Amino acid sequence: MAFVDEVTFHARAGRGGSGVVRWLHEKGKEFMGPAGGNGGKGGDVYVEAVRDIGILAGYRNAKAFEAEDGRNGDKKGMEGRAGEDLTIKLPVGSVVYNMDTMQSFELLKDGERVLILKGGRYGLGNEHFKASTNQRPEQFTEGRPGEEADFKVVLKLIVDAGLVGFPNAGKSSLLNAITNAKSKVASYQFTTLEPHLGDLYGFIIADIPGLIEGASEGRGLGDKFLRHISRTKVILHCISLEHEDIAAAHSVIRKELENYSDDLAHKREIIILTKTDLVDDETRARKIAEAKKLSSEVYDVSVIDDDAVKALKDSLVKALRSL
Repeated sequence: MAFVDEVTFHARAGRGGSGVVRWLHEKGKEFMGPAGGNGGKGGDVYVEAVRDIGILAGYRNAKAFEAEDGRNGDKKGMEGRAGEDLTIKLPVGSVVYNMDTMQSFELLKDGERVLILKGGRYGLGNEHFKASTNQRPEQFTEGRPGEEADFKVVLKLIVDAGLVGFPNAGKSSLLNAITNAKSKVASYQFTTLEPHLGDLYGFIIADIPGLIEGASEGRGLGDKFLRHISRTKVILHCISLEHEDIAAAHSVIRKELENYSDDLAHKREIIILTKTDLVDDETRARKIAEAKKLSSEVYDVSVIDDDAVKALKDSLVKALRSL
């Protein structure tokens, strides 16, 4: 199933049940007094955060959500049953926009629950209107409509580290090597078409589709996936040693990060030089030296070298724990 990180839908809270006009009845005595009950309150609409980034895919064809209406009142002063509340489950990290009020909020913790629409008020039955001056009231009120609005949900993953770089920079292979992920790997560009997550000793790492020059202008797959690392603690900038000019390759991706947001551009950056097995020792040393002019944190790795992978994992865990 394709990864879905944006959905729109219409939601309506339940309508309140109406009050009714009823009368007490006893044998031989009709219409002894008012006995119409109040209606039940309409159901509210909530959103709740869950740890399931795939749940939005189930809402692709669900364009409307409705809480249950309250029931009307009944005889003998009995109140109508309140409508059941509706809870819409959304992934942790979701930003929820009310398109009618232009208000928004974020769901940042598993189990966090937020009321987004209130159910309608119940109506009053004629028993409510009984008074010394009104012994036989005929009045009742109808239930009120529940609130309703259009919503847009945008998912921003909450991860500890985000892998960025050109297509074919080795990000997916690296994610698979240092975590339990099974991200697709191939020898052509844009193998990764959606974010993938991996767990490195409790730290969550995201691999997003590769960037190219002009991504902020819509080239390639664009830069919309950068929002999934906008909350990350550190950027893991992967640069393949296949590039002749390490500084130029670094500059292109940095420019795309800056174009996306200043906040993302100023996050801590660790450079990881990949595919070290594809160059000779002299070229490797020269390019590592070039990278160290760009960042004080530089690591080099070949995913087919178990010792290098283990050393990188240990270094990344240490770095993440220091944040």
